[in-house]
Amino acid sequence: MIKVLEQRKFAVKTLIPLASDKQQRRSVRFKGKAITVKPTEDKAFNGVDLTLFAGGDSASAEFAWEAVRRGSLVVDNSSTFRMRADVPLIVPEVNARHLRRHKGLIANPNCSTIQMCIALKPIYDKLGVVRVVVSTYQSVSGNGLQGIEELETQIKDYVAKRKVKTGVFPGQILLNVLPQIDVFMKSGYTREEEKMIFETQKIFSDPSLAISATCVRVPVFYAHSETMNVQTKKAFSIPTIKKLMAKQPGLKVVDDEAPAPGDELRCSYPLAIDAQGTDDVFVGRIRKDTSLPYALDMWVVADNLRKGAALNAVQIAELLM
Repeated sequence: MIKVLEQRKFAVKTLIPLASDKQQRRSVRFKGKAITVKPTEDKAFNGVDLTLFAGGDSASAEFAWEAVRRGSLVVDNSSTFRMRADVPLIVPEVNARHLRRHKGLIANPNCSTIQMCIALKPIYDKLGVVRVVVSTYQSVSGNGLQGIEELETQIKDYVAKRKVKTGVFPGQILLNVLPQIDVFMKSGYTREEEKMIFETQKIFSDPSLAISATCVRVPVFYAHSETMNVQTKKAFSIPTIKKLMAKQPGLKVVDDEAPAPGDELRCSYPLAIDAQGTDDVFVGRIRKDTSLPYALDMWVVADNLRKGAALNAVQIAELLM
């Protein structure tokens, strides 16, 4: 978030970094200067115009509304307030108009929800959407620094022919895929899957929108990938879909025609490794679903730490300012 604020030249007069975890590093760099991190306490929000929360559910639950009471606008990256009726859940390219309802606190959606909604937006607006079936391939950075370090350690242990140990994920993530992100709910879905379902319905203000999600952790460091099957209310052609998507803010189509003979191994679709450090959501492999009259399939990729968290939060702050 701090890097994005600096890169986008956000009008920061004074940056006040706060941490609730005593193990956090004690300074951050902003515009070439080291700034001391202060402890998170109620009085720390006095005189603060805007607060970006990225401290997890417990920190948000304890301090977010207190910051609002002390006069700050709050953009919260945790899941604590996303489904509250009095808290707008915002993807700026999709539902910026919902910001008008805010009472001082705005929620940043789940990373996998954000990229799905941006890809879905032009189709939803033009053709209507009956149902979405989404499967995610989510990087270990979605589990924070611990997830990154566990994959790094497992790689080193595997190469050194040592026993591969697990601790962060429900199973070994190296050379494996895990069809579980977060805990299982009574519905049989995981919490991550339910987030995608209910958050998307809220963002589009459409509780009738049918969504089924399967969220999978894969041994990739950064960027989430998704397959989406979208059933529409109206007929369409693939060239029309691509034109609609090309006009959607925040969405970039990477979907070349079939490669020429001899060039079959050339990637004509977006990859997680190419999405790292970028702002856009990328979409490719756009094709008709031949099993249904009004349905299509696509492949969607985005940097989960950037567009899926930091950038989206700063874009919300830019709209607020």
